[in-house]
Formats: sequence, C-alpha cells, structure tokens
Amino acid sequence: QVQFVESGGGLVQPGGSLRLSCAASGQIFRFYPLAWYRQAPGKQRELVAFITNLGTTMYVDSVKGRFTISRDDAKNTMYLQMNSLEPEDTAVYFCNVRPADDNYWGQGAQVSVSS
Repeated sequence: QVQFVESGGGLVQPGGSLRLSCAASGQIFRFYPLAWYRQAPGKQRELVAFITNLGTTMYVDSVKGRFTISRDDAKNTMYLQMNSLEPEDTAVYFCNVRPADDNYWGQGAQVSVSS
C-alpha cells in the first residue's frame, strides 16, 4: 500500500524559507511523476509543482523562481524548497502522484506565512 508523509511545515515570516519533505512507502516512487499540491483556507486544492521520473520540472506561475522541487529516488523522498515566502503561500501542502490519486492523500504539512 502506498503512503505519502509530508513534513517540514511551520510558521515563517514573509521573505523566509522552508523546506518540505515527502516520504513515500512502496515502489511507486520511482515510476511516476510526483507533485506538490496545496490547499489554502476556503479554497480548492491546487497544483504547485511537479517533477517527472526523468527530472523534468514544472511550476505554477505564482511560485516560479521561488520554489524548487526535487526528488531522491534512492531515498523515496521528494522535496520542495520554498524561498521568498509570501502570505499567499499559507496553505496545507500535500504530495501525491501526478495526476493525483485520491487514494494517496496524506495529512499534509501546514505552512503559515505571517509577520
């Protein structure tokens, strides 16, 4: 059974940085594109960035130049380095395959950006 576990969230001031980690169980990790999603209060969950199994990356416009997605298949772990954080980045961040599979949602990691 596949399970994703997100970690690394927290409270940070505007302009600060955080690094999220996504640990995955099972063999799914190295065969699928993986993605970070986020859900802000009162809003639908949205795609933030994804990375293919060959390392190709894509970012939504609002995080381009600020966020970096990466993966380490040997460790079954994916990362999201978030720099220059803005209050609008406040959300619960989730990892999943791309496209997302509803069976794989974890608890997410809360990221709060506030002064």
